Amino acid sequence: MPTIEDLKRIAEIEFADIVKNIYQIEYKLRIIFIDNSFLDAFLSQRLTQRFGFHWECMDVPKTFYRYDNFPDKKWQSLNTFPHHFHNGSHNAVEASPFPLTAVEGFRAFMEFVRKKLK
Repeated sequence: MPTIEDLKRIAEIEFADIVKNIYQIEYKLRIIFIDNSFLDAFLSQRLTQRFGFHWECMDVPKTFYRYDNFPDKKWQSLNTFPHHFHNGSHNAVEASPFPLTAVEGFRAFMEFVRKKLK
């Protein structure tokens, strides 16, 4: 099972070009990017294999991107359910374009952030 420390190492090493700071706050990471936007990475402590990655953008107010696999019945028609992607806002939800495992999904989500920042 992946750990927060695994995600922290990936952010520090593989994404050093966009990561400014990383803080561990109990069971989550807060990653501060070079534009001062931030990403919160959660790995559920109670439900194994449940995770969420939430990026708050700073350039456009109320814009965020979130990839998670917490089952929300509103999105059960998606072919990747419970995995889903909030593409810019809470109600702009689509099937996950990211790998379905926590570690590979995190890497792909971080790559998504990198492309948006550059």
